[in-house]
Amino acid sequence: MSFVCQKEWFSFASRHNIAIFAISETLKTNYMKTDIEIAQEAKLERIENVAATIGIAADELEHYGKYIAKLPLHLIGEQKGKLILVTAITATKAGIGKTTVSIGLALGLNKIGKRAVVALREPSLGPCFGMKGGAAGGGYAQVLPMEKINLHFTGDFHAITSAHNMISALLDNYLYQHAKDGFGLKEILWRRVLDVNDRSLRSIVTGLGPSTNGLTQQAGFDITPASELMAILCLAADEADLRRRIENILLGYTYDGEPFTVKDLGAAGSIVVLLKDAIQPNLVQTTENTPAIVHGGPFANIAHGCNSQLATKMALAHSEYTITEAGFGADLGAEKFYNILCRKSGLQPDATVIVATAQGLKMHGGVALDKIKEPDMEGLRNGLANLDRHVANLRSFGQSVIVVFNRFATDTDEEMALLREHCEQTLGLPFVINNAFAQGGEGAVEMANIVVETIEKNPSQKPLRFTYDDADSIRTKIEKVAKNIYGAATVSFAKAALDRIKLAEKHGMSQFPVCIAKTQFSFSGDEKQYGAVSGFDLNIRDVVLNAGSEMIVAIAGNIMRMPGLPKEPQANRIDYINGEIIGLS
Repeated sequence: MSFVCQKEWFSFASRHNIAIFAISETLKTNYMKTDIEIAQEAKLERIENVAATIGIAADELEHYGKYIAKLPLHLIGEQKGKLILVTAITATKAGIGKTTVSIGLALGLNKIGKRAVVALREPSLGPCFGMKGGAAGGGYAQVLPMEKINLHFTGDFHAITSAHNMISALLDNYLYQHAKDGFGLKEILWRRVLDVNDRSLRSIVTGLGPSTNGLTQQAGFDITPASELMAILCLAADEADLRRRIENILLGYTYDGEPFTVKDLGAAGSIVVLLKDAIQPNLVQTTENTPAIVHGGPFANIAHGCNSQLATKMALAHSEYTITEAGFGADLGAEKFYNILCRKSGLQPDATVIVATAQGLKMHGGVALDKIKEPDMEGLRNGLANLDRHVANLRSFGQSVIVVFNRFATDTDEEMALLREHCEQTLGLPFVINNAFAQGGEGAVEMANIVVETIEKNPSQKPLRFTYDDADSIRTKIEKVAKNIYGAATVSFAKAALDRIKLAEKHGMSQFPVCIAKTQFSFSGDEKQYGAVSGFDLNIRDVVLNAGSEMIVAIAGNIMRMPGLPKEPQANRIDYINGEIIGLS
């Protein structure tokens, strides 16, 4: 979604007499409406009618009210559709708007007579009540019902949280019950999770008090999107694969140096039971009743950042065009989409859309965050290097790229002309302005036509060109991503990281892909180094062995897998008044 409300941009421009592009009074009104106002005004179709538009019978649906349904996995058949990935330039705290563009593209494709489905991740409660206020798109390009999607939805996140913490409870009980037999773990790798931003839970001590309270030990919480079970849900090919991966989850090491897994714990079956409904993708609709499949929700800065392969394959089986997005900038979500998800699932995009904003580019061009709303052509030019780096990276995977400019109310014609000239003449890429926020599908028709034309005349190369080979060592994989995608000159490894890598190699995990967890605000590990920074050292301070999701998570810089709340959390603005929710956006 666009993290900063377009209404705020328009109001700012009006107060400061900033030149605003020529728009009609209707569009001005559209920009002034909040996301939740637009969502509450939308006319929803019953979910069985939405399903019928893509050939799914009503009796196949498991209803969660009138407008939401679960889809059984047997509906995943031959994937006939074309796959489009939506990614972006490096993230800014002002937002870029990938979700709005993804939904808008689906609306535009349907406007030109193409059967399109958008496949997205589910929002996390942590950011919704922290910084963002919601993650269901923006303006007239939203997935609905947005209040339910942004809140408890179908309970998938709760199921993952419960299943993850069930493993924690069963593990603690196993250690407590078998301590008298001399059993223990030299190191426990499994942490707890909660879908709330809470910095106080990053490091805790459990088992305090009498001995009947369990063993006293250091522990901690990550946010639910960072849970290995979330990654497993999103990477599992089917229910059998879900069980296999759960059994392989590495919980710790015995004093003999042997791995102790969920299978050893004897708990895999109960965890599968908790996730049996959550593994089914969720069908909802857009503001224009276009089918949308929303499922899974890992963050791309601390996990692999893609919705489930089951949801994407479900969409491909029932559409001509499937649009999906990968989290944060292309150095994070898109890299992991290609190198992890596509490598393991066989998915291959036919084209990749990269989203840019004038405000984001100006920030990466050295303009202060509180000034990026104002015209600054020099700052915009300087910020183009960030876009160029991402485009080069996407091309390295063999992707055909379309640049989409996500239009904000304060963007000027001069700024858009500069971006168009740079993309079309310097980069040789198609460039299109997205107006779906204010106009819905009508504002995305040009984007849809350009994407279709690109796929028909210049599709992405197949097979994908990966950044590293399965046979590369874990260190080599990390170094190749850091140097070839991020622009690092060197990669340094803390002792803890090297020790974990040795364990991974000893226990047959060398062939796993790598998932680097780092700040979303920079190519480097330092969130304050904007632009197209290069020549830096990327420090890997730790490595997490995800034997179930089958990837090695390398922790770079100071990234935290449990976010904290800001000084003024969005939770202070969310309320329930006269039967309506306010504050979600």
